[in-house]
Amino acid sequence: MKIAQVYSHLNGLEYLLVHRKRLWTEIQTVIRGVDAAACKTKVSEEKTMRGRLLFSPTAMNAEFKRLLHDKSWMESRVGYWVTRDEKLIRKIVAKTAEEQKAEIESAGLTPIYSYNQTDFVKHRVALEVQFGKYSFVAYDLFVKHLAFYIGDQIDVGVEILPMKSLQSEMSSGPAYYEGELFNVIRNGRGVPAVPLVVIGVEA
Repeated sequence: MKIAQVYSHLNGLEYLLVHRKRLWTEIQTVIRGVDAAACKTKVSEEKTMRGRLLFSPTAMNAEFKRLLHDKSWMESRVGYWVTRDEKLIRKIVAKTAEEQKAEIESAGLTPIYSYNQTDFVKHRVALEVQFGKYSFVAYDLFVKHLAFYIGDQIDVGVEILPMKSLQSEMSSGPAYYEGELFNVIRNGRGVPAVPLVVIGVEA
C-alpha cells in the first residue's frame, strides 16, 4: 500500500516529525509493507456487484496488525467510572479512575465501570487502522483519541483510512479519507481538541 494523503490536525504531524520521527518512519514502513493485492480475496454477495473480487477489510486489518505488532505497537486500555449525575461527571472527568469511583460512591450513586481501548499504542502515540463501518471512525476521532489525550495517555492520535479509490473496491459501508476529512474540517479548527494525523492509503 502507499500513502496518498495526510492531514495534520492541530499540528499532529509536526509533533511526530519533531518528537517521534522514528515512529512516523515506522508507520510509513508498515503501510508500504501491506500487500494490498494479496488482500483482494473477498467475493462480493452484494446485489450491485455480485461475484466481484473485492479488498477484504479483515485481511488488510490482519496485515496491519501483524506488521505493527512486529514493531511493538500494542493494544492499550484506559478504564474510568461513570454515573448518571451530570454535575458529578463534570467534576470527576479529569480525575484518576480510583478517585472517580470514590467520589461517585461518596455521593451515594452507583459507579459504572467503562473503558476506552485503542488497538495500537507506542511511546504515547495511538494508532487506529479503520477499514470498518464509517461510524467507527467518528468514534475514533471524536471520542477515543480525545479520551486518551485528555487522560494524558497519548500526545497524538493517528488514523489510517482508505482513499475513496480503495474504498470503492470494498464492500459498501467503510469510511473513506475524503469523507472523514470533510467531517473533521467542518467542525472547525479546534475540534476535536486532540492533535491528529489522518492518513489516506491506496492500493
